[in-house]
Amino acid sequence: MESGQLPVWRGLGLLGRGAESPSLGPGGCERRLLWVASLLCVLLDLQLPGLLAAGQAEIENHLEMGRKLLAAGQLAEALSHYHSAVEIDPKNYLTYYKRATIYLAMGKFKSALPDLSKAIELKPDFLAARLQRGNILLKQGSTQEARQDFEAVLRSNPDNTEAQSQLARVSELEFSMQEARTAFQRKNYLGAISILDRAIEISPWDPEAKELRSECHLFLGDYSKAILDLKPTTKLRNDNRGAFLKLSKLYYSLGEHEESLNQVRECLKLDQDDKNCFSHYKQVKKLSKQLEAAEEHVKAQRYEEAIEKYKAAVKTEPSVAIYTTQAKGHICHCLTKSKRPREAIDVCTEAHHLDPRNVFILRDRAEAYILNEEFEKAVEDYQEAKEFDGENEELKEGLERAQKLLKQSKKRDYYKILGIRRNANKQEIIKAYRKLAQQWHPDNFQSEDEKKEAEKKFIDIAAAKEVLTDPEMRQKFDSGEDPLDPENQQGGAGHQHHWPFEFNPFGSGNFHFKFHFN
Repeated sequence: MESGQLPVWRGLGLLGRGAESPSLGPGGCERRLLWVASLLCVLLDLQLPGLLAAGQAEIENHLEMGRKLLAAGQLAEALSHYHSAVEIDPKNYLTYYKRATIYLAMGKFKSALPDLSKAIELKPDFLAARLQRGNILLKQGSTQEARQDFEAVLRSNPDNTEAQSQLARVSELEFSMQEARTAFQRKNYLGAISILDRAIEISPWDPEAKELRSECHLFLGDYSKAILDLKPTTKLRNDNRGAFLKLSKLYYSLGEHEESLNQVRECLKLDQDDKNCFSHYKQVKKLSKQLEAAEEHVKAQRYEEAIEKYKAAVKTEPSVAIYTTQAKGHICHCLTKSKRPREAIDVCTEAHHLDPRNVFILRDRAEAYILNEEFEKAVEDYQEAKEFDGENEELKEGLERAQKLLKQSKKRDYYKILGIRRNANKQEIIKAYRKLAQQWHPDNFQSEDEKKEAEKKFIDIAAAKEVLTDPEMRQKFDSGEDPLDPENQQGGAGHQHHWPFEFNPFGSGNFHFKFHFN
């Protein structure tokens, strides 16, 4: 600032009397204030057209950017520009209307409604906004408010075909809902569903219609369809804790404890002190924890621990049958994997009665029958399971193996020869072999017939020991293939096995045996 130049506000005397300011006489202060006010008005009048022009240009820029982004399908970005336009000029009805169209394009009809109402408030004769609002209200099932909008349009434009058509749909919806309620009260649930199907076509955002159809499906025992109708109502109504709780209980009754837990948590998000939701949450949480722990034990092959967790889950929820059925099916699997065939067969049979089309229960019982050497029953179970799921490769392979074992059991069974179970370990096999080899030593017998019988048994005992102590040959035998059967050898060459004793079983004369108890 140049020397001697006073700031404008001091020149105007706005800081009071300064050293350079002359004193004001009587009434001078009032005259000075009036003069300053007049000067400010003049300045504002000079600048206002420019300010207005700048603001309008900014609005136009936001609207143009919004239009381009909308055309490009970038709805969220377009919406941000319409927000800015509304903030700059909150009295522009058209800006509210354009923002409402963006909301509708994004499926946010609840957000669109206030903008359409504001546009109508600013311009009551704006028919396009009334039609849009009426359409939304109709889809929400708010027939009275929708009727008012369509009738207002027709008063201004009696020939508006869209308003005429939508007004007829309002009447149809009102009639359909009344008919559906009557059918429901008369327990004509199928009839009510048929009527509600049409009503929901007209008002897809009406929670009442979906809730009523959901109730009809529940009474008909179709829980899946009931859930499909009930789910959207959690968003169509504000604070719809009742729907979340109902969904949670429906999923729980279907055995879907994880989804049940998700739904009841949504209820508690709305109100963590809701007593009904919290009580149900504790029950679902406890059961879910037990079942998840059981599944982890199964994955880690800790079958005994898994069985205990499944039994605990049955105690936690004894009244919902599906959890008992599922638990027994899982226990059946664990017992089979634990190689406890007799117990497994009993539990699997019980589980099969509860869930006769469950192929996994049939598979596990078949495996238990194999362990128990009941091969015909194993074949029957695999065949039954295959009827329910003919494309399941595991069942195909299991059936083939069971059939081979059945065929094999009618020939030479190495486990039976040694008198051991199919899950015997190597030490048990060798112990059984030693005992039988000593018992059937041909030198223990005197007559030629007895020696020949002993020789035959001794060969079988030795063959059994050779196969069952060799992991590869035992695996083949357990799969239904006799590794010592010439029919199973590649190229028909036969299996060149080495006997664990030194003698020629087909020679003549006295027998001299030398045992290798390894």
